[in-house]
Amino acid sequence: MTASNSARDRERFLTPTDAAEVLNVPVDDVFDAMQSGELPAIRVGGHWRIEHDRLERFIEGRYEETRRMALWQQAELADVVELFDHYPRTTTN
Repeated sequence: MTASNSARDRERFLTPTDAAEVLNVPVDDVFDAMQSGELPAIRVGGHWRIEHDRLERFIEGRYEETRRMALWQQAELADVVELFDHYPRTTTN
């Protein structure tokens, strides 16, 4: 392994503490996400490691989750007229 490969590998993997720093959350939150399967991680030589790209995908997933929740909350507040952009038709006999 060359020095550049070694440096690249160090950049590829993060410790749970590193991931917690990136996310600005307690390390316990990272372990909870790992345990639930939300944040994939591997155990190497007795130490947990998280691939940088997996952490980025986790972050992107959280943004998507937040976006969907915001849309859902907006839809809950909307009434039928707002959702369909017109008043429901009434029939007369």
